[in-house]
Amino acid sequence: MADFETSPPRRWALFFLGWLFTGLGVIGIFLPLLPTTPFLLLALWCFARSSRRFHSWLLNHSRFGPLLRDWEQHRVIPLRAKVVAVGSMSIAMVWMVGWSGAPWPGIVAMGTVCLVGAGYVLSKPSRTAKADQSAPEAL
Repeated sequence: MADFETSPPRRWALFFLGWLFTGLGVIGIFLPLLPTTPFLLLALWCFARSSRRFHSWLLNHSRFGPLLRDWEQHRVIPLRAKVVAVGSMSIAMVWMVGWSGAPWPGIVAMGTVCLVGAGYVLSKPSRTAKADQSAPEAL
């Protein structure tokens, strides 16, 4: 998981970025337009390559840990996060088309990015296989 054989300057850069992304993620809790989860996932990735201590700290954090562990171990995106992500992209596209006055090439580019992002998010499982096995069978 951790790649501690990288050069010291790269490790320091990743360590700095890890804290920058952690800070942006925490700010995103309070600012509705700034996403929290993507920044924390970036922080986790940076710390995995620069600091065992802070990588472990994020994975064991009482609030963020379960979500980050599910992503790191199983590539799971919870249903609520999927709804928020796709809903946010949809609202942004409606605003872009209806009220922004952006040129059509910009709208097409943003739409393409949103479609690819939504496809990626929706392609990931919403629960771990373990949680699926413990769920009662539907009749």
